[in-house]
Amino acid sequence: MKYTVDKNDSNSSARTGVLETDHGTINTPVFMPVGTYGAVKTLTPNELRETGSQIILGNTYHLYLRPGAEIIEAAGGLHGFNQWNGPILTDSGGFQVFSLAKMNKITDGGVVFQSHLDGSEHNLTPALSMGIQRSLGSDIIMAFDECPPGDADIETVSAAVNRTAHWVKLCADYLQVNPLLYKWSQTLFPIVQGSIYPELRKMSAEQVIPYASCGIAIGGLAVGEEKSAMFEIIDLMDEALPKDQPRYLMGVGKPTDIIRAVRSGIDMFDCVMPTRNARNGQLFTSHGKMNIRNAKYKSDFSPADENCDCMLCSTFSRAYVRHLLNVNEVLGHRLTSIHNITFYQKLMRTIRQQIEANSFSSWAQSKLSEWEDM
Repeated sequence: MKYTVDKNDSNSSARTGVLETDHGTINTPVFMPVGTYGAVKTLTPNELRETGSQIILGNTYHLYLRPGAEIIEAAGGLHGFNQWNGPILTDSGGFQVFSLAKMNKITDGGVVFQSHLDGSEHNLTPALSMGIQRSLGSDIIMAFDECPPGDADIETVSAAVNRTAHWVKLCADYLQVNPLLYKWSQTLFPIVQGSIYPELRKMSAEQVIPYASCGIAIGGLAVGEEKSAMFEIIDLMDEALPKDQPRYLMGVGKPTDIIRAVRSGIDMFDCVMPTRNARNGQLFTSHGKMNIRNAKYKSDFSPADENCDCMLCSTFSRAYVRHLLNVNEVLGHRLTSIHNITFYQKLMRTIRQQIEANSFSSWAQSKLSEWEDM
């Protein structure tokens, strides 16, 4: 995999770049829709392409439990299983083990946990996470890490930082001696932990950077900490992380947070917010957030957003989409999801264009003021 910085904004750390993978080229900054179970909820690969999506995510924890890595490997990897022919990133499963498992026990060797589905016991180790991701065949493999909660004390976070450093070495060792299963390459992204503690963040970055060949991630943010503290850490990482590799801010997805993070040198984002909020009737529009379920839209036959050309806005009215959602019609979930992902991808294209035009900083300030509720 290869990353090239194309344009640096003269008034901030924002930049555009190109990330080349064996499944296609990604223009950064990029937003990656989340396909937890191998699919972005309710949408086909072709529909995702039409929104402008370049890369999607899969979830190691969930795909390991259902349908199982062996099934996906027999299908030719996740690309063959879900028929998405573009790049795929898979997370390590660690976050889900800590957040979803009924019980877990952490050791330096890995995490013993009980499945949230049936209570069955599993031992997820760095080697097993890598093995699953080898079977999934993702273009970008996330290292197995320990993500402490946002309110964890400094001793807990320090232990997580050291364990994350130990685990990334085990991940790299596994990938070194276990060959590729498919004809394309896979690139490991190590993850920086350290919560809101600057010295621990610096230490974690120093520990994991040696394992970063073409990309590094910032984990453990947007997990309950204060927003100001989150951005202090992002600014710190702008100085601590390599400039010639893409930086991936895990799980951060509010439009205004994306704009602010791009300003601080972040290149890659993912979040379930566009699709999850869509299914609950919340649309992201050029005028701000809209709750399409509200009664005031019952007889409103105008498009949800006159500045959007997605299938929802170019074809259907607010009243119709409101009706679909209120009767729990799946088409409503599909249309609102298409709209929100289209909004996000249009936002990322605009960000790239503004950086290329060297007008990003003024544009960003204007949007942050205009979109206070997003």
